[in-house]
Amino acid sequence: MIHIKNPFDAGTVIRRILFFLALIILSVANLVPFFRGLNAPHAMEQAAIAREIARGNGLATKVIRPIAYEQAVEKGGGTAVDFTGFKDTYHSPLNPLLNAAVLKLFGADDAARWQMGKNEMVFPLDRVIATVSTLCFLLSIGVTYLLISRVFDQKIAGVTAILMLFCETFWEYSLSGLPQMLMLLLFSCALYFIYSTIEDLNAGRMPYVPAIIAGIFFTLLALTHYLTIWISIGYIIFATIVFRPRGLVGIIILFILLIPMSLIVWRNLEISGNPFGIAYLNLYNGIGGGTEEFVMRHRDIESFPLINRGIISIVLKSTLLQASSLIPLLAGIIVAPLFLITLLHPFRSPSVAQFRWAILLMFVTSAFGLSIYGVSTDPLDPNQTHLLFAPLMTAYGLAFISILWSKLPFVNTLPIMQNVHLIVIVAILSLPLVLSLPLKIRIFIARSEGMPQWPPYFAPKLNIDLANTLGEKQICFSDQPWAVAWYADRISIWLPSSRLDFTELENQAADVNTPVCGIHISPSSHGSGNAMEVAQKYQDFTSLVMHGPIFQATYPPGLSIYENDSNMAEIYQRYAFPQYMIGGNMVYYSNSPPRIDDNNKGE
Repeated sequence: MIHIKNPFDAGTVIRRILFFLALIILSVANLVPFFRGLNAPHAMEQAAIAREIARGNGLATKVIRPIAYEQAVEKGGGTAVDFTGFKDTYHSPLNPLLNAAVLKLFGADDAARWQMGKNEMVFPLDRVIATVSTLCFLLSIGVTYLLISRVFDQKIAGVTAILMLFCETFWEYSLSGLPQMLMLLLFSCALYFIYSTIEDLNAGRMPYVPAIIAGIFFTLLALTHYLTIWISIGYIIFATIVFRPRGLVGIIILFILLIPMSLIVWRNLEISGNPFGIAYLNLYNGIGGGTEEFVMRHRDIESFPLINRGIISIVLKSTLLQASSLIPLLAGIIVAPLFLITLLHPFRSPSVAQFRWAILLMFVTSAFGLSIYGVSTDPLDPNQTHLLFAPLMTAYGLAFISILWSKLPFVNTLPIMQNVHLIVIVAILSLPLVLSLPLKIRIFIARSEGMPQWPPYFAPKLNIDLANTLGEKQICFSDQPWAVAWYADRISIWLPSSRLDFTELENQAADVNTPVCGIHISPSSHGSGNAMEVAQKYQDFTSLVMHGPIFQATYPPGLSIYENDSNMAEIYQRYAFPQYMIGGNMVYYSNSPPRIDDNNKGE
């Protein structure tokens, strides 16, 4: 009698149903009741750029960095440049282009259709942007599962997918609107084709097609975040050394990468006169030995030399930071760093063994790039590219642990113990996300209308009050211009540090019929550090920045350090009408009597 094995596995089906059920519940919960809006400056500005693209204005921004405007003025021969339709040379274009297509589909190019109601706390388009990012995250889980199933087996792939789904860091980036989840999807696709290439090579086949497809995905990755070019360099080096005929595949991939990059360089030259626009100022976070923000808010970049201290010491310091903070940089998945130990393990499959060297080479070149440009362990660091490696490194770590676990005597005698190590790993690494759920549920029950990302962002006050105060051809200075650009849909200049830069930008705005009508101050400035740190960062405008909190703390009658600052007397004469939007925490200093409800002054 012939026994036919039943392909139906009830256990596998139940596990997959539970996984997809958890995926749907987490996605809906995070995007609807738990969602608090975007909370990353780069995400808000890229969303605002996407809306301009949807309107047919191209890669234009309403966030005016003083240094970017000065570049444009110098390129134009010293004459004032129009603030409307100002071209962005900082952000990589692919994420705004993707969001622009979705915003156009939803009719988000018409701001009037998306104005918030009085009881709304979360900007509706925030949820649209976060949904796009979340979909990229969920798709990357699927691609990663397919890849790891091919590299190892479905068990390792399934556990890796679960760890990704329950990883709090991945969800934070998904809901922030930053491009990291699109980057993760593109990188996962590139890795899939790299492994296909290695398999073809070991099978004696010519690996041109999958190798070049991987190069195309790396090009798209570089167009999503310029720093990922360093990952592409690692792949090009690997392809040049391993794929035969040696050098040919690497040259082809390099050529594919250079085509769009050369177009971006040409565009930057046309706009700013600099081939890298202002994107290269990211170096000030690294070898510049300072902060990119400080330089962005100045007009005279020559006062801040890029190389003003030992490069080697800065690079070494950044490298040590990455080494000591490897677990947080790898999305907090503690088994991911075990990938480095697997480099010593003799895997039986030559493809699996060779693939890890490709991963290592890309990781090393990426780490070197971050040592130059700078990276931190701060939440939602826009330069965070290490987390792209977390899923596959996790898979290698899980495989290594599984091999060691299977060699224990009691595991072979007790079949029930075979998967205990994986269950424990999933339980431990899921705890941060699971433990955060009760607080999110309590917040939702207490504030069913939604909770904004306050401080420092309060979308209703910008989308309703500030948007109604400023006309479309009027400008304000702000310490969070990305929020003004996205929520209020108004042009905003990043508040400079010096009165001279302020006055010069103010005059240039008047020359092109887009007058400055006010100054918007929020916790982005006065809540960015202690009093000395705020004073160092905002210099001439310290009294303006600190006025709101001090006025509120001394109300009534309220001490006005802004009014009594002799150095700010000239600016105070022009912007003498403080409008307290959220007590003293968010203040709009207008050049005309208030139109925003001022009844909560000092509350």
